[in-house]
Amino acid sequence: MKKNFCILISLITVFLSCFSAFAATKNELNKDKKENENKLNQVNEQISSIEDEKSQAQAGLDASQALLVELLANVEIIKGDIANKEAEIEQARIDYEAAEAEERKQYKAMCARIRYMYENGNASSDYVEILLKAESLTDAINKAEYAEKLYEYDRALLENYQAIKEKVAELQASLDEEMAELQEINQEYEEQEKYLNAVIEEQRRTVEDFSAKLSEAKSKAKAYQKKIDEDNAQIAKIAAAEKEAARKAAEEKKKKEKAKKEAEEKKKQEEEGPPEESGEEPSEKQHEEAPVSGGTGQEIANYARQFVGNPYVPGGTSLTDGCDCSGFTMSVYKHFGYSIPRNSGAQAAYGRGVSYEEAQPGDIFCYAGHVGIYLGGGQIVHASTQATGIKISNALYRSVISIRRIV
Repeated sequence: MKKNFCILISLITVFLSCFSAFAATKNELNKDKKENENKLNQVNEQISSIEDEKSQAQAGLDASQALLVELLANVEIIKGDIANKEAEIEQARIDYEAAEAEERKQYKAMCARIRYMYENGNASSDYVEILLKAESLTDAINKAEYAEKLYEYDRALLENYQAIKEKVAELQASLDEEMAELQEINQEYEEQEKYLNAVIEEQRRTVEDFSAKLSEAKSKAKAYQKKIDEDNAQIAKIAAAEKEAARKAAEEKKKKEKAKKEAEEKKKQEEEGPPEESGEEPSEKQHEEAPVSGGTGQEIANYARQFVGNPYVPGGTSLTDGCDCSGFTMSVYKHFGYSIPRNSGAQAAYGRGVSYEEAQPGDIFCYAGHVGIYLGGGQIVHASTQATGIKISNALYRSVISIRRIV
């Protein structure tokens, strides 16, 4: 008996020594894992912030490009207007020259008629002298007003041609003014085009800069996640070793206790005789765990919605005092008795995957380094950023990595 007791004490001592070593290593790994998780949460927050800023920059770039497309369309229209106006101006010039030529022709014809009438004695010598000595067509018309009414027909013709010529001249002036205005607008459009191209180039560089920052942040997140996974693997090995050591110690202890009990019973039987048989077999006491209260997806979504407006706190899990994205989803599900992983990367692989078309209230929408709870109708509720806290957003406001169903 003394020998068995010494062996048992030795085994317990070895177990405690191993357990102490396991505990020390496990504590170090847990500490390292916690630090990496905090760093990962911070990087994921940076990723979310960078993606939001990139999205805003991209929206600005898209808007500027849309303005440029509209402007270029307007430039094409104004150029077409200028071409049409040039054609109208050219036609007006042709019409003016034709009217001027017709006016000269009519004036010469009238002078020839008057000369003929004079030579044949049919015209007033004073009227002929006035017209032949006139310095210009206008001068002739003005002086003819004081002459006899015999040649009113010729005068009316001359006035008609002169009016046509003046009307065409007015049209030319109007067309020239319109052309100048169109050219001014075209110049403004060209200046706007240069400005928009410069803005677009700057916005494009900004988007590319955000893309570079996003790539760098995602690389860091990947590295931290790798370290966390490595720590988890080591912790799992230690836990398995602890469990195995405890199992072996328990088995050994059980064997020793059984042997001791059998020896004591044997000694007792020798002293008191064999025990009476009762005919009853011992039964083990049954333990039944209390059922875990759950909730429907809609109940989970409704519960999550009531925390809109509460703060975002990196690493936090309080629905009222502050939490991050994965802390929010974890705490909401915990309220209904569901235990889900702490970080967003693990949540993206937890539960059952469903498509967007199959998505129901309560499902977890997973993004790059971010998670939220689906409300239905294309909306999610999520702990967004420190600036916006817990809020409701469009479920497709960024690329969806996966959709997980827990209930």
